[in-house]
Amino acid sequence: MNNIVNITKALADDNRVRALMILAGHELCLCQIIELLNLAPSTVSRHMSILRRAGLVESRKENRWVYYSLPKGNIPSYVTDVLEWLRTALDKDVQIKKDRKRLKEIMKVDLEIICRRQMKS
Repeated sequence: MNNIVNITKALADDNRVRALMILAGHELCLCQIIELLNLAPSTVSRHMSILRRAGLVESRKENRWVYYSLPKGNIPSYVTDVLEWLRTALDKDVQIKKDRKRLKEIMKVDLEIICRRQMKS
């Protein structure tokens, strides 16, 4: 039951849901997620930590960067069901459409530039 409670708590914030939606089909550096959500790095890190604890995202560290993606491999069916439900329910949402468009622009920018910009703010 703790797993389900953690998932529902994780989904109780619109920025965390937005982060989940932009990770569909992408592995993103934390800096890219910060750029998209336009929130303080510490706030986004906390959001991503909550999503990771709920099993909704996974992370990997490469050098000084942390990358996030939706979970792969042997994951509980309820996680797959939740992610699919979100994808279906929010596919045509105005904010999600804006985020997808903005993400395309962000992904055109060199990762080093985005990360340096985040470190200065």
